[in-house]
Amino acid sequence: MPNKKPLPLLTNIEITDIAAEGKAIARVDDLVVFVPFVVPSDVVDLQIIKKKKNYAEARVVRFEKYAENRCQPLCPHFGICGGCKWQILPYAEQLRFKQQQVVDNLTRIGKIELPPPNRTQGDFKGFFSILGSAKTEYYRNKLEFTFSNKKWLIDPKSNTDENSVNSAVGFHIPTMFDKVLDIEKCVLQDDISNQIRNEVRRYAIENHISFFDIRNHEGFLRTMIIRTSTTGELMVIMVFYYEDKTTQNALLQHIADKFPQITSLLFIINSKANDTIADQQVNIFKGNDYIFEQMESLKFKIGAKSFFQTNTLQAYELYKTARNFANLKGDETVYDLYTGTGTIANFIAKYCRQVIGIEYVPEAIEDAEINSKINGISNTKFFAGDIKNILNQDFICENGKPDVIITDPPRAGMHDDVIAAINTAEPKKIVYISCNPATQARDLNLLSEKYQVVAVQPVDMFPHTHHVENVVLMERK
Repeated sequence: MPNKKPLPLLTNIEITDIAAEGKAIARVDDLVVFVPFVVPSDVVDLQIIKKKKNYAEARVVRFEKYAENRCQPLCPHFGICGGCKWQILPYAEQLRFKQQQVVDNLTRIGKIELPPPNRTQGDFKGFFSILGSAKTEYYRNKLEFTFSNKKWLIDPKSNTDENSVNSAVGFHIPTMFDKVLDIEKCVLQDDISNQIRNEVRRYAIENHISFFDIRNHEGFLRTMIIRTSTTGELMVIMVFYYEDKTTQNALLQHIADKFPQITSLLFIINSKANDTIADQQVNIFKGNDYIFEQMESLKFKIGAKSFFQTNTLQAYELYKTARNFANLKGDETVYDLYTGTGTIANFIAKYCRQVIGIEYVPEAIEDAEINSKINGISNTKFFAGDIKNILNQDFICENGKPDVIITDPPRAGMHDDVIAAINTAEPKKIVYISCNPATQARDLNLLSEKYQVVAVQPVDMFPHTHHVENVVLMERK
C-alpha cells in the first residue's frame, strides 16, 4: 500500500469567524478550515488533521498573534476538557455569536421572515436581544463525573506513581469513550462539588478502591452525580458497578461525615453495559431521596432520575419568557408537549383554565403529578406516552381543543406526525422552546403554512459553550 500523503502545515493563518460546535473558522484560498480553542483575529499555525474536498479540520501548533479581546480561560483544564470551549471569548461576544446563530438558523434553514427588533417595554412581539445569564460561573445545578482507571495524561511520562496515574474522576475526553480527564477544579457548579469529588478520589486511592475499567467493565466506582439547589439542599448519588456492602458503606459513611451539609446521599448498583440510571433502583444511605428547587412560590421535587433545567436561575427567565409569549387571560386550555416533570405546566397553571401535559417518560409524569400536588395545583392533567400517538382528534375531543400549545422537544425536534397533529388542532398560538435552533427552524418551516413567527427570544442557558436556547411565538394566520 502506498504511503498516505502527509497533511499540510499552514502558517500565519488568521481566524475569521465562529463556527458550529464551539469551533472557529479560517479560510485558506477556497478551503474552509475548522479549528477548536481559538477566537476571531487570532493568528496561528495550523496542522491539518482531516481534509475533505471543501473543508478541513486542524489543530493549533503555534500562536503567532493573540486576538486583542481574547480572555484568559477560567478553567485550568481548558483546551483538554471538551466543555466550555468559549471561555476565551468575552461574554458579550459569546452572546453576540449566539444571537447570530439563532438568526442564521431561522432564516437559512427555516426560511423564516423574522419580526422586527423589539424596543417596547411590555409588548411581547418582535425579535428580542438575547437574554444573558446573570451567573457565568458556578451556574449549573447538576454534574455527572465518571470514574476510570484510564486517566488521560498529556505526557504519559510525567508521573511514575502507577496508582495515581491510572485513577481519574472527571469528564470523558472528546471522542475517546474510555479515557477520562481527571478534574481538579470545575467552575460550572458550586465549589462544594469540587470538594466532594476531590475527597472521594483521595479516599478511594488511599483505601485501594478500584476505579471502573470502561472498556473491560471491571472495577467498583463507576459514576458520581452531584445536584445542588437554590434552596441550599445537596444531593450526591454514588453509582457502583457491583455490590460490596463493606466497601460502599465505609465510603458513604466517610462522605456523610466529611460533608454534613449533604441532605440526600444515595447509591445505585449498576451492572449493565451503559451508565444510564433511569432503569436502576435508587437506595437511600442518608437523608431524603429528593431535594427541592423553587421558582416564585412554586416548589419542585427533584429525585435522582428527575429532569430539571441545569441552570436554575436562567431556567426561570426561560419559563417567564414562555409565559409572557403565551399571554394567558385565564380561560385558555393549554397543551404542554414534552412536559417532562411538568415544570412549565405547573409554572403557568394559575394563569389559565387547564393545562394538559404529555410526556414520553412515565416516571417524569409521576414527578409532574407530585409537583402539582405539592403546590396545590388542581387544573393540570398529565399523560404518559408517545406524543405522536396520543395527540389525535379523539384526545382533543376528550380533553378540549387547545387555545395555546407550548412545546419543548429534545434536540432532535418534533416528529412530523406531532407537527401534523398541531396543524390539525389549530391552536391560536404556539410557543416553541428549543435547545437546538437548527431543528427548531426546520419545524417552524413545517408550521409556516398556517402560522407566522411574531416573537423570538434567544436565551443563554450555558455560558462559555456554543449552546443557545430559543423561544419562538407563532400565531395563526
